[in-house]
Amino acid sequence: MAIRVLVVDDSSFFRRRLTEILAKDGDISIIDTAVNGREAVDKALALKPDVITMDVEMPVLDGISAVREIMAQQRIPILMFSSLTHEGAKATLDALEAGAVDFLPKKFEDIARDKDEAGTLLRERVRAVARKRQLGRPTFSSTYSNSTLPRTDSSPGSKAAERPALSRSSLERPRLTERVAPVSSGRYTASGKSYKLVAIGTSTGGPVALQRIITSLPADFPLPIVLIQHMPAAFTGAFAQRLNALAKIEVREAQDNDVLRPGVAYLAPGGKQMLIEGNERDARLRIKEDDSPRITFKPSVDITFATAAKAFADKVLAIVLTGMGADGREGARLLKQAGARIWAQDEASCVVYGMPQAIAAAGLMDMEVALNDVATRLITEVTHG
Repeated sequence: MAIRVLVVDDSSFFRRRLTEILAKDGDISIIDTAVNGREAVDKALALKPDVITMDVEMPVLDGISAVREIMAQQRIPILMFSSLTHEGAKATLDALEAGAVDFLPKKFEDIARDKDEAGTLLRERVRAVARKRQLGRPTFSSTYSNSTLPRTDSSPGSKAAERPALSRSSLERPRLTERVAPVSSGRYTASGKSYKLVAIGTSTGGPVALQRIITSLPADFPLPIVLIQHMPAAFTGAFAQRLNALAKIEVREAQDNDVLRPGVAYLAPGGKQMLIEGNERDARLRIKEDDSPRITFKPSVDITFATAAKAFADKVLAIVLTGMGADGREGARLLKQAGARIWAQDEASCVVYGMPQAIAAAGLMDMEVALNDVATRLITEVTHG
């Protein structure tokens, strides 16, 4: 059965261009178009398409409001088109918060080397999100209330000082000489392994997943975290700012020569590669330009994972979340060889079960975990290891 797509944009040129590109796939059918957000809401409810492509800026009703209205009534995967500007990034993140599953730039040359490659990528993206037609999406909210989040730093102006917390004893790590029995959190029992780094890689559906996890971590989370999200350069700064404003830990867009510190999450800059140098006692980030045609993703989960394996060996907990393709598999293979542990998001909670599936199929997964369980299990695993 063909994938039924509703195309929404106030530009007749873009509607026509998008229709022509998608129509090249015999399994995709453009069932109608809409010229503003209000018309999009009406047609979405009447036609019940499998996928909607949606512009952000439109008359009568903007794309963000249209997404919010549609998602309040039925779960249709919505793919946003946005300009690659700071304002465009903020608006796109708002659309993801409203319920859209993914986004692409309106200038296709920003995501591909030529028109054919851009068209292929667009059709693949539509096909991928269509598979989650009946998705039960998480919202952009924290798993924890403010009253249950821990803190260790009470200095004026610190993020940890802003909120009450769990008792300190619940987060103290054992001395290295102690033998510690595995600790359970609900039905999950920690492995008892010790870590020095958490590394999380993701793509399609990742902004929602990362926000769910990062905003659920306590202020005194004891490890540094590196985040690799496939995202354009114009978007990562705005995304890091949003996470930092909502999270209890500090979140920043990574910069060259950043020293990895506990309780800080470093988001890889779009369009570049994030490498880890040094060792578990003295590790820092190197941000490199990458014009290699051999590397598809910039940032690449594989590259960051591979350098984490070299710097931290078995002291890494790597988590692969929702996303198209197999980026992260080869880096996870190196981590696994070094003795690190690998978690992968389960299919039911993924927007696109590509990257986690690649980990599972390669036999690299130590645990499969639903998105809503990642934060609680992560806290249990690293604070009782």
